[in-house]
Amino acid sequence: MERPAAGEVHMSQAIQPAHANSRGELSAGQLLKWIDATACLAAEKHAGVSCVTASVDDIQFEETARVGQVITIKAKVTRAFSTSMEIHLKPVTLLTEQDHVEHNLASERRKVRLQHEDTFQNLVKESGKFDDPVCDEDDGMVSTRGTSVQSIELVLPPHANHHGNTFGGQIMAWMEMVATISASRLCQAHPLLKSVDMFKFRGPSTVGDRLVFNAIVNNTFQTCVEVGVRVEAFDCQEWAEGRGRHINSAFLIYHAVNDKEELVKFPRVKPMSKDDFRRYHGAIARKRIRLGRKYVISHKEEVPFRIHWDVSDQAALSEDNVEAFKKLVAKSGWEVTSAVEKIKIYTLEEHDILSVWVEKHVEKPAHLAYHLLSDFTKRPLWDPHYMSCEVIDCVSEDDQIYYITCPRANGTKPKDLVVLVSRRRPPKDSDTYMVAVKSVILPSFPPSPQYIRSEIICAGFLIHATDSSSCTVSYFNQISASILPYFAGNLGGWSKSIEETAASCIQFIENATDDGLISIF
Repeated sequence: MERPAAGEVHMSQAIQPAHANSRGELSAGQLLKWIDATACLAAEKHAGVSCVTASVDDIQFEETARVGQVITIKAKVTRAFSTSMEIHLKPVTLLTEQDHVEHNLASERRKVRLQHEDTFQNLVKESGKFDDPVCDEDDGMVSTRGTSVQSIELVLPPHANHHGNTFGGQIMAWMEMVATISASRLCQAHPLLKSVDMFKFRGPSTVGDRLVFNAIVNNTFQTCVEVGVRVEAFDCQEWAEGRGRHINSAFLIYHAVNDKEELVKFPRVKPMSKDDFRRYHGAIARKRIRLGRKYVISHKEEVPFRIHWDVSDQAALSEDNVEAFKKLVAKSGWEVTSAVEKIKIYTLEEHDILSVWVEKHVEKPAHLAYHLLSDFTKRPLWDPHYMSCEVIDCVSEDDQIYYITCPRANGTKPKDLVVLVSRRRPPKDSDTYMVAVKSVILPSFPPSPQYIRSEIICAGFLIHATDSSSCTVSYFNQISASILPYFAGNLGGWSKSIEETAASCIQFIENATDDGLISIF
């Protein structure tokens, strides 16, 4: 069996019926308790003193476990910050390349935590600047007042550590229970916890305290719903006086499935009161932050989607590229996350796959925008995410293979890509132009040690003529793990790189003229 390293703890647990929900699956609350306990043991192993949970970054639930299975939880100290405790901690010894990656990511997560409140407030203000997705019609919309749930727990000795402080994991488990009830009142189905926003413990509770949990649905997003939970602690005197201490708040995001294990679409909610609107817009801001934080929290490895280029089958591969892009464009459920002047950004999450749609209004004819955007050798002129772009294979008049290099992101090596670009002109200028992009594997351009070989799963431009002198340019990208760092900060609210790149694209097109351009028609 693998021996834990210094500052590392492994915990194995057999899942018993008492640990499971009515579906026989491991309760998310029980898992939170085990995670908290394992993390605390790892921290104490490194620090040499008793530790308590101060905060927990976002948690993503990707798979379920069932009664009879055994799970292993591995906790590891990745970095020690002296300001996190009242003592100065010894630095973490970094032995492997993975240790260094986790060490750097810990710093990124800390930055996110420190600037979270400012980022959140800015996004809430921004969400009020574009058209509110809540329409005036009441059809299919529901009030969240019926989702309000309250629960009270008495802290007993088994719920606390040897100092008498309530285990953070126990509080998180109680929060999960009341949030699940709240979500179930909206969907009339079985809610499944998908993720949890950062837990931050504002103060301790002790044995003998009464903990009051209040939960309510804040907002819904297609197949997921956000539930907010607030926890207040009361000692005996405070309980009699009705004066409590706010010790924790968190936001839990749920999916729901029906009897056929199909995802349920939640009804849209309609805010009624001032407090409803505050919670409604707060949920929109938190959703953006969650999307941005996914990279620095999970750091998933790239799953190859690249297609081997086959000269004998190049026509079919080119058409597959176009058809995949058409399917991405046709998907439903896109939600606006940002709107600034001529630019709107939409996102779509389905089965943990994130896609982005950037819509731009350009005061130039559609054929000119298509001419400029379909020639990827011009991409570095307006897109700072591209350092160089050269044609390495002219497959046909409308299909080329390009080799692209990209600058560093988050301190990593620069990236490179090999992509197939398939452009399609409409029968008439009044119709929609299309440029589809997908990564391919070309033996003559293997990965280089000086670059990280990146990939584009499915991306491209859709250019639609508004009139004879203007058009709408839409950029779509189904984001892969290697591309996510370029989008994460923007989606999370601490960067404006997408808007800046889109503005640069608009300026590039609007400054161009038909004169002197080599026709591609």
